[in-house]
Amino acid sequence: MALSFTKMHGLGNDFVVVDGVTQSVNLSAEQIKAFADRQLGIGYDQLLLVEPPSQPDVDFNYRIFNVDGGEVEHCGNGARCFALFVRSKGLSQKNPLTVKTHNRVLSLSFEESGDISVDMEKPILEPAHLPFCADRRLAEYHRTLTVGGLNLEVKFGAVSMGNPHAVIIVEDLENAAVKEIGRALQAHPDFPNSVNVGFMQVLRRDRIKLRVFERGTGETLACGTGACAATVVGCLNGLLDETVEVGVKGGCLKIQWPFSVSEDSPVVMTGPAHIVYDGIIEDS
Repeated sequence: MALSFTKMHGLGNDFVVVDGVTQSVNLSAEQIKAFADRQLGIGYDQLLLVEPPSQPDVDFNYRIFNVDGGEVEHCGNGARCFALFVRSKGLSQKNPLTVKTHNRVLSLSFEESGDISVDMEKPILEPAHLPFCADRRLAEYHRTLTVGGLNLEVKFGAVSMGNPHAVIIVEDLENAAVKEIGRALQAHPDFPNSVNVGFMQVLRRDRIKLRVFERGTGETLACGTGACAATVVGCLNGLLDETVEVGVKGGCLKIQWPFSVSEDSPVVMTGPAHIVYDGIIEDS
């Protein structure tokens, strides 16, 4: 069996995108993990699968798999790549596109600038719905972690953008212990499904820098849902305005959240997507 794929990236957050509409796709977790190996496979942060719609009001189903082979709920940078893939492969020319993830329905729009905007729906702020074990909703939570053999109290905001995020505000992003604290917080029992851990440095009310340690992947060059979650946490803490430029290692995203209208307002993410190359996986 030969399987066609396309290598893509959104600000360096890289993906293999597979067309499950015009070809049969049945990848195991072991295969996804093997293909993700950057030395012995293709190498990617996540594998994205385009499937026919499972309900009449959407254009496609959008599925996301981490490098450990596990399926996850959402990926914002992947959504922009998904939109560009569908258009470039002639699967649809609609604008906007409507796609269904594991737990959300997203609207993907092509802008005149060439960027792609994603309506990420409203943020989920109630702890039980992340899921996160807490007595009540707070703007800031405290937990004690063991990092390097020492107990460390960590303060963070918690929000779901279809996938769970904890966001830590730091003064020096470059020297933040992203890997160590990220792993420790992901393993905390109060996050039963683990969590993506963001580290945010506020530069101005309209600009932040961000690093994200993702579940099942580790630190990536960009994280779209993480950028949205960080903006929400910054707004709820009175640190950010409604339109924010988020600087990540791979570039910049624009995030908009009109929370002054309602906390149920959708978060909109805008940024680029790029095709790197097409390839074929053949049975050996």
